[in-house]
Amino acid sequence: MKNKYINLVEQSFDWPQDEFRVENGNLFFHDIPMMDIIGQYGTPLKLTYLPKISSQIQRAKRMFNVAMAKVDYKGSYHYCYCTKSSHFAFVLQEALKNDIHIETSSAFDFNLVDALYDEGLINKDIQIVCNGYKRDLYIDNIAAKCNDGWKNIIPVLDNMGELDDLEQKIKSPCSIGVRIASEEEPKFEFYTSRLGVRYSDILPFYINKISKSKKFSLKMLHFFINTGIKDNAYYWNELSKCVNVYCDLKNICPELDSLNIGGGFPIKSSLVQDYEYEYMTEEVISQIKTICTQRGVPEPDIYTEFGTFTVGESGATIYQILDVKQQNDRERWYMIDSSFMTTLPDIWGIKKRFILLPINKWEQQYQRVFLGGLTCDSEDYYNAEAHANAIFLPITSGKGDADPLYIGFFHTGAYQESIAGYGGIQHCLIPAPKHVIIDKDANGDYTTKLFSKEQSYKSMLKILGY
Repeated sequence: MKNKYINLVEQSFDWPQDEFRVENGNLFFHDIPMMDIIGQYGTPLKLTYLPKISSQIQRAKRMFNVAMAKVDYKGSYHYCYCTKSSHFAFVLQEALKNDIHIETSSAFDFNLVDALYDEGLINKDIQIVCNGYKRDLYIDNIAAKCNDGWKNIIPVLDNMGELDDLEQKIKSPCSIGVRIASEEEPKFEFYTSRLGVRYSDILPFYINKISKSKKFSLKMLHFFINTGIKDNAYYWNELSKCVNVYCDLKNICPELDSLNIGGGFPIKSSLVQDYEYEYMTEEVISQIKTICTQRGVPEPDIYTEFGTFTVGESGATIYQILDVKQQNDRERWYMIDSSFMTTLPDIWGIKKRFILLPINKWEQQYQRVFLGGLTCDSEDYYNAEAHANAIFLPITSGKGDADPLYIGFFHTGAYQESIAGYGGIQHCLIPAPKHVIIDKDANGDYTTKLFSKEQSYKSMLKILGY
C-alpha cells in the first residue's frame, strides 16, 4: 500500500518540479540539499537563493520582448524592481546585474539609491520611478537628485497638489508621471483606490496645470491594480480604461510616451500552478496595441514594476518540529521552533499561502496536522495547504525524536522581513531567525554565507530601553 508522504505528493501533483526534487527521503531546492544547509546552520532559518532573482528578471524580459515581436509592437520594454518588496543589499546587487530600473515608494529609498551609487552599482543614467504619497522629505530627496544631474528621475504624481510641491523644489526640466486612481476589485471594501488621480480629473489636470508648466513634461501614465496581472474581466476592463485614457492624453500631449502597468505577475504559491505567464504577457501587449491602433495612437513604451515576481521565489523559511500535541480527537498540532506571526506575517495578516514541504522523512507515513507557532497568540498557526485546507506531513514523535522532522515554507522572499520589522521587537520576544544567502560560483557549485545571526536578547532589550 502506498502510504508514504512521497506517494501522497506524487499522486496529488506533478512531481518532481523545476525547483523541487527528493533524494533518499530528503528535499532538494534548486538542487541544493536542504538537510546539508540545516546541518551547517541549524533552525529556524531563512535563506535567499540569489540566482533565482536574475532568472526571474530575464524570464520577464524574454516574455515581453517575444510578445512585442509577435504583434510588431513599436514601443520598448523597461523592467523596474520595486524596492519595497525587499530592500536588502544582496537583493538589489543581484537584480542590478540585469540592466533594470528602480521604483521607489518613500523618502528613504533615495538613501538606498545613494548607497548603490557610492558602491558603483548604478549611475545617473538609471531610471527611477518615484511612486507613493510624497511627504516633504520625499519631495526634497527627489528634487535633490533632479538638481544634481540625474536626468531619468520620474516622479509619479499621486495627487494633483504634488505638482506644486515639486515645482517649488526642482530647478531643472523634469519628466513626470500621473497615477490613475483605478477601480478596486469588486469584492474589495471600497470602490476606488485611495492612491492616484481620478480618471475624470486627469485630462483637465493636464490641460489646466501640467501643459502650462515650462519645467515639467508628462512622460508616463501609471496604472496599478492591487491584484496584479490576472486573467479576469476586472483586470481587462481596467487595462482597457487605462489605455483609452492614455490615448486621450497622447492626442493632446505629444511628449507622453510611456505606460506603466504596475501590479505584477503572481508567483507560485502552490505545487498546483496554473498561471500562464506567456499567454498573459502576449494578451496584455496585444490589447494595448489593438486599442492604440484603433485610436490612431503610437504604442507606448511599457514599464512594469515587478517586486514579488522578482524576489519572492528566491526565499525559503525552514523550521524544526519541536513537539507534537494531541489536543482533542481530531486536532494534532506540530509545534515549530519559531513563530509564523514574526517570521511570515502574511500568513496571519492576509491569510497568504506558501508552498509547504517537509525537508526530510519523505519515506515515512503521513498524517493530518495543524502547525502552531511559539507565541501565546491564537492566530499563530498555519493550516492552509492544497488538500482542502488540510496539512499532511510525515509522522514524527516530536520532542525527544533523535531524527527530528524539518519543514520548509518556500517562495517567501518578498515583504516578510519588512512587514515583520526586521531587526526590531518580535512578538513575545521570539528572536528573528538567522538568514543565509546561497549563490553559485563560476563552476556552478552552490556557496553559502551567513548574512545575519539569530537575533539576540541584548539587541531587543536595547531597543526597549533596558
